[in-house]
Amino acid sequence: MSLVLSGQAINADKQDLSKDAKSNLTKLAAWINDRNIPFLIISIGMVVMLLWAGSFKMTAPGAEGIVPLVSNSPLIWWHFKLFGPYIGSDIIGLTEWVAAILIIAGYVKPKAGIIGGLIACLMFFTTSTMVITTPGAIISVPGIQGMRYMSFLGLFLFKDVISLGVSFYLISYFGQKAIPSENQSQ
Repeated sequence: MSLVLSGQAINADKQDLSKDAKSNLTKLAAWINDRNIPFLIISIGMVVMLLWAGSFKMTAPGAEGIVPLVSNSPLIWWHFKLFGPYIGSDIIGLTEWVAAILIIAGYVKPKAGIIGGLIACLMFFTTSTMVITTPGAIISVPGIQGMRYMSFLGLFLFKDVISLGVSFYLISYFGQKAIPSENQSQ
């Protein structure tokens, strides 16, 4: 089945969902689906998080706060050695802003949203590895041999695993919007 037909099948399923809903529970689900509420909440939440986190990283406390994370990262440990913590943190913050702006642009230009989602995927994949490599992120449970759990720092970093999934969802959503227009132009 071609990508255009796949997109049409997805849209047909969406319309059938509303028509076929009988109970109040399935009508509610169809109403939520028809208005793209999950996408709106997820995308707006991601944009706000990226803008706020990016802004915070451009402050002295924000830069100093991520030094142990970046320094222990298996993927970007070199970043602060090359740029220093303040310029390095500014670069990370600006990257988050660019991803957020591209996701916003994706509402009207879906390919921009795909690029924003890809940037976010790269960032969140990188930071999600820090759960394992940052000292103190996973600690032992006192009195129980071999039992470990995430500290506050570990839980803070774990949000990046969830954000990685959100970023992949945004790429998929914007891709579904971009593919039909891309195929029409050919």
